[in-house]
Amino acid sequence: MKAVLFDLDGTLFDTAPDFIVVLNQLRQQEKMPPLPADKIRAVVSNGAGAMVSLGFGQDEGAPEFESLRQRFLDLYLNHLAVETVLFPGIEELLVQLAANNIAWGVVTNKPATYTVPLMEAFAHLPAPGAVVCPDHVANRKPHPEPILLACSQIGCAPGEAVYVGDHVRDIEAGRAAGMPTIACNYGYIDADDNAANWNADHLVESARDIWPLLQGRYLARG
Repeated sequence: MKAVLFDLDGTLFDTAPDFIVVLNQLRQQEKMPPLPADKIRAVVSNGAGAMVSLGFGQDEGAPEFESLRQRFLDLYLNHLAVETVLFPGIEELLVQLAANNIAWGVVTNKPATYTVPLMEAFAHLPAPGAVVCPDHVANRKPHPEPILLACSQIGCAPGEAVYVGDHVRDIEAGRAAGMPTIACNYGYIDADDNAANWNADHLVESARDIWPLLQGRYLARG
């Protein structure tokens, strides 16, 4: 194994606290009461549109939807690394990877406008070998193109990497790219979804479980 690739929101970073603040800021501007944090957290993985739909009961195509979505994103750009934290065990994992000369990278559906400053806010981490956003490819996940680009940037074959994510599209993308996959049951998983049904090669309950899994199943083979 030469590389480990990660989804961003819900896998590496717990970004929900900032999204919760921002959505409720927008609701306050619209003279609406705040929503419970757990309700917002449950839809974070589905993107800005899903959070705006939750917050204002409007679906994409509704007259005010795009205006609300853009205001939401503008607020988020100014509040994207205030309360966001690494999931427990992630920093230690990245340090272990670096110590073992294993590259790591990010493959996300989060646009570069938000991904780059978020990554810069955590510049104390070992440097990633690749950061691939939808801006960099023609097809976003679950298409394998972003993962294949990350492998190319790192200089490894897909079969020499592992992809880690908290959504079925992550697992589908990793499988389509031809690499082993790890599903994160600690991430932003819809209440009516079940990570055990995603056909991932492995399922972890905590980011702390990832390094022992990699060590036992992939490093020992060399």
